[in-house]
Amino acid sequence: MTEHILESIGLFIPEIILVAAFCAIIIFDLLLKKRTQVGGWILLAALLLCGIALAAQWGISSSAFFEMIVIDPFALFFKFLLVVSGVFIILFSMQNEELMPYKSRISEYYMLISGMMLGMFLMVSSTNLLMMYLAFEMTSISSYVLVGFTKKSIRSAESSVKYIIFGSVSSGILIYGISLIYGLTGSLNIFEIGAAMSAMESTPVFSMALLMVVTGIGFKIAIVPFHFWAPDVYEGAPITITALLAVASEIAAITMLIRFFRISFTGEDASGSFIMIPEGIRWDMLLAILAAATMILGNLSALWQDNIKRMLAYSSIAHAGYIMMGVVVMTDQGISAVMLYAFMYLFMNLGAFYVAMLFSNKFHTESIEAYKGLGYRTPFAAIAFTVFLVSLTGLPPTAGFIAKLYIFGAAVNAGWIWLVLIAGVMTIVSLFYYIRVARNMFLYKPDESAGPVRFDNATLAVLVLLLAPVLVLGLYFTPVLEFIQHSLAMYGM
Repeated sequence: MTEHILESIGLFIPEIILVAAFCAIIIFDLLLKKRTQVGGWILLAALLLCGIALAAQWGISSSAFFEMIVIDPFALFFKFLLVVSGVFIILFSMQNEELMPYKSRISEYYMLISGMMLGMFLMVSSTNLLMMYLAFEMTSISSYVLVGFTKKSIRSAESSVKYIIFGSVSSGILIYGISLIYGLTGSLNIFEIGAAMSAMESTPVFSMALLMVVTGIGFKIAIVPFHFWAPDVYEGAPITITALLAVASEIAAITMLIRFFRISFTGEDASGSFIMIPEGIRWDMLLAILAAATMILGNLSALWQDNIKRMLAYSSIAHAGYIMMGVVVMTDQGISAVMLYAFMYLFMNLGAFYVAMLFSNKFHTESIEAYKGLGYRTPFAAIAFTVFLVSLTGLPPTAGFIAKLYIFGAAVNAGWIWLVLIAGVMTIVSLFYYIRVARNMFLYKPDESAGPVRFDNATLAVLVLLLAPVLVLGLYFTPVLEFIQHSLAMYGM
């Protein structure tokens, strides 16, 4: 047992680094009288060290702590994405003027982000339902506080309360579903649950338990009908936390959902094709209906929004629906399409939130109508924003086009034609609200009294780091595909 624990600790280095950063931020906050961004720099350094530690684990496929978590290429891929998103969120936070009135407690902000990052790391690698729930709660509790961090804002405080209430209900539903699955199978290990499922028939109780688990995880992904918290929370939270929830938290939850269904509810028939177990449960149809509803509601609701954060919130809901198409397929092609989409989505969505934050800092508004003429006052930022929005639409030659091409292709090959048709129509709908932003920036002249707007070199460097992958990966993405092909392997599969 001691040998196994020591071996497990050796595989747990990235998470240990995050725990060390959590503690270091608290200690430095107590020791330093002058409140600075030292907590952000500590967390940034920790995330870079995490990236190095993850690279050192490449090629490993093993379990740790008695199969509570696994270290495999699939988990490592998504941990890399979480590290990249975390690095950008820290850089955003150091420039976010919303946080300036809270300098006296800014270390708490970075401490909570480190706790949230640790929770998401555990979410993508958990193979025990109890560990999944604990990781889910660690992520959620940190995010509850972060959403209401700017407590002087009534909007922020209100969104935090809503998030806590709805999140508590979803957590209760999730743990109740887990308890029912444990009662039916006698295990919390998803490998053992999969074996038990193949030997039993579908029952109404099990169907209800499965629906409860989907409800709990679906809340974190913000799929319809569990999305109702997202628009208000995204609008009220600091824009950096909105970006973190819309990208990293969503990616972590989808990863957990894929691992849960892939290991516990799919098997292979004599021809090697994937089948659903136990027979009689059409969980793929359930997820397909949820994906279609999510795409429809997310895109149609975004049409009417004037607040840029609220529009991007509904946009994120719609993209959750697109990503769920790959989850519905659940073949290697479907999962690789999800991984490719997540990789592309990270840069284009973070880029959109970053420019929205820059405009909010300069003009103290989140209204899309206030963007009129900005294309003439700050051309580079406006052009970059347009590229990010075009990529979110899924138009060539951007990364978003490649992402949608692969996920639509996976769904077509699996026979989900009706789902692809809905996704195609909703993509056309999304063009209207994305291009509306570009129209306001470039088709309206600014006031004669309005002068040019300039950003410093550090800001432009971050913008270029986000913009370059969106453009380059729209033309040359072979290395990413190769990386994904090597990352498909799951421990135990």
